[in-house]
Amino acid sequence: MATETSANGVIKVGANAVAEVTGYTINYSADTVEDTVIGDTARTYKPTLKSYTASIEAMYDQTDTNGQLGLTVGTEVVFTIFPSGETSGDLKYSGVGIITGKTITGSTGEMITASFEVQGNGDLVVEAVA
Repeated sequence: MATETSANGVIKVGANAVAEVTGYTINYSADTVEDTVIGDTARTYKPTLKSYTASIEAMYDQTDTNGQLGLTVGTEVVFTIFPSGETSGDLKYSGVGIITGKTITGSTGEMITASFEVQGNGDLVVEAVA
């Protein structure tokens, strides 16, 4: 099994790369419903609805008009996360999401950072880069 670093990772809003990204998180999950019946000796479940959230961390860049500034709270965006880069065959995660939060943080002697929270709206598509 091969391990990878995030050095070549890219996050895009529409066709535009988000500048100064330092990290990201994708949480993809499925709900379940119990379908255990009388006579079963163990609980059993069926999968139901899937959902996802994502967060993006970056060094704040107020000149990134099509990337960071396109992540406006309350707006719906199309985004793609390329964990290993955009090389053919690498996996990418894409979907439509609503920007639910934006945090700008600064303190004396530190870089200004930005964090963006995304609530998935529909399914998260996982596929190889063409």
